[in-house]
Amino acid sequence: MSQKEVRLLYQLARLYGVQTAYYDYSGKRKPVPVQSLLAVLQALGAPLASLSEVTGALRERRQELWKRYCEPVVVVWSGEPCLVKLRLPADEAESKAHLFLELEHGETQDHACSLGEIPALERTEVEGTEYLVKQLTLDTKLPLGYHRLKLVINNKSWETLVIVAPKHVFTGFTRAVDRVWGTFLPLYALHTERSWGAGDFSDLRTLMHWVKELGGEVVGTLPLLATYLDEPFDPSPYAPISRLFWNEFYLDATDIPELKQCPTAQELINSSAFQQELAVLRNASLVDYRRLMAIKRRVLEHLTCCFFQKNSQRRTLFHQWLQSNPKAEDYARFRATTEKQRAGWPDWPQQMRDGLLREGEYDADAVNYHLYVQWLVQEQLHKIAAEAKNRGPMLYLDLPLGVHRAGYDVWRERPIFVLEASAGAPPDLFFSKGQDWGTPPLHPEQLREHGYHYFIDSLKNHLQHATILRIDHIMGFHRLFWVPKGLEAVDGVYVRYHAEEFYAILALESHRWGVLIVGEDLGTVPRYIQAAIARHKVQKMYILPFEFTGKHRYPLRPVPGNSLAALNTHDMLPFAAFWEQRNPQEKLALTNFLHQSGYLESPTEKVEDILRGCLKFLAASRARVVLVNLEDLWQETEPQNLPGTELEHPNWKRKARFSYENFSKMPQVLQLLQEVDKLRKKTNSQPRQAKS
Repeated sequence: MSQKEVRLLYQLARLYGVQTAYYDYSGKRKPVPVQSLLAVLQALGAPLASLSEVTGALRERRQELWKRYCEPVVVVWSGEPCLVKLRLPADEAESKAHLFLELEHGETQDHACSLGEIPALERTEVEGTEYLVKQLTLDTKLPLGYHRLKLVINNKSWETLVIVAPKHVFTGFTRAVDRVWGTFLPLYALHTERSWGAGDFSDLRTLMHWVKELGGEVVGTLPLLATYLDEPFDPSPYAPISRLFWNEFYLDATDIPELKQCPTAQELINSSAFQQELAVLRNASLVDYRRLMAIKRRVLEHLTCCFFQKNSQRRTLFHQWLQSNPKAEDYARFRATTEKQRAGWPDWPQQMRDGLLREGEYDADAVNYHLYVQWLVQEQLHKIAAEAKNRGPMLYLDLPLGVHRAGYDVWRERPIFVLEASAGAPPDLFFSKGQDWGTPPLHPEQLREHGYHYFIDSLKNHLQHATILRIDHIMGFHRLFWVPKGLEAVDGVYVRYHAEEFYAILALESHRWGVLIVGEDLGTVPRYIQAAIARHKVQKMYILPFEFTGKHRYPLRPVPGNSLAALNTHDMLPFAAFWEQRNPQEKLALTNFLHQSGYLESPTEKVEDILRGCLKFLAASRARVVLVNLEDLWQETEPQNLPGTELEHPNWKRKARFSYENFSKMPQVLQLLQEVDKLRKKTNSQPRQAKS
């Protein structure tokens, strides 16, 4: 391998948005191995099988980019003119251009201009052809929304998605408060005396009412999207089958109207065998997804049969839902086929893998089942969301970064996913070998060519229910760490995305739905990404273990106003375990700081006192949202998830140590939340300071 070939490979990588080096957690520059660059470029579609072909691939990529007369997506910030950059062969730079603009709601506009009257911004020669760059300005003031611009020059046409959006995301609340607090607990971990071995939507409503009584304004949980709970099996909420459909695992079967008119379902539930199975599932310390979903499905299948046997007003509502959710039937057929094959789509016959499912390749009753339960989930979730948006605590949902490789979204939206790589993270202090999350990354250019429709649909699916939405790994708007297939995470590569296009969609949709946006920005975040998050007014995350300064007098960084503050996340140790592992110097510094700041009565290392002091520190801060992990309040030491320990640790399965009936009456729980509420109300009575 010659230095010239490597230099040309670096040039090719940059043209595809691939970083040839990055700075690791210690600030050291880390060059990307040549084999990693080759693998990622191949995954992106670059026409090279080896380093010897890089010259031809570079020539082809340059021509491809310059033959693209205009970008597939243009962002226009509200109040600013629409500017469209054109790349024109010199012999067409004096031509007439016709522009056809179709606004989101159907109105059309026609424009014509002489390109010769527009000055050139740049001239260059690519493979013997001279090109000019010109900037077209549309004088029309465009409304907020997604519009289609068709450019026609000399009988050749190109289309561009024009996104007109506010410059920043929605930053308000649905009620007259500025700073709020709430609680966090995974829904599967929540359990009540009436639940069937794991929390369900009725349990979530119960928790929300309790938090509201205590003065809280937010209840947060992990993603509630559909997951594989049989064959294949993967209960991780961060590897969902789809970001467009929800998990029937969380349905409260006893709250389904059809149950009253379905004797077979009633008989099943009341049978001694069913009740014995329920007792076993309720008493277990871990959620047994497979067994619980199996018995719940038996009930839901009876309800499905009863529902489809006769016409009713609810059948009319169901068909209205079907009409407004055109992808539901396709999803249901996919799920039914997966169940018949007992395998994910990569193991199906070729024609089925390619998206064609024919009658007989799936069970029609299973299709009805999945349609029915998706409608029920939307119904129960909508009921919770309506209460949350009106008078109950705000519902804090989480939009995961990725989806299951063998799931519906990847099967149906194949062109926008890269199957020859996985998303992950580079080595850091916690994971010296890096992380491979296993989920296929989105293709930066194919996303644009397809008008971001998948991202928009995924976002809307959450915004219709959430009042606060957390964007998992928001750094992925800018760049994502790809691990090429067959390589280790330590050899991964950063691939760049068009961040402003993501932010424009996020801003537009968050305003349309009135939802506060939180960006998960933990870890090593480059300054330019921090600046973009702040510029678009996305709330950052202030997670206490990440905020230690190493200084004795001020061991913690100040809590910024534009943040969600908490003691930990679902991927971290609970506070009691975190405190146990701190070194004596850090413990002493934090104890003294909390005491001198008035959050501790006297210096101490008792975990319950330090917990109270830290919660008071967060509650008295300028943070927009303070989220309290309920498990911290009884000094839980076991985490819900330990990344990279799929076999060693019961990730996503551990129930809360105490039931709702128990923890909702525990004096230490009530006292701590009352103190948080008092301090949050005090911050709301103070004049609001400028956001950092």
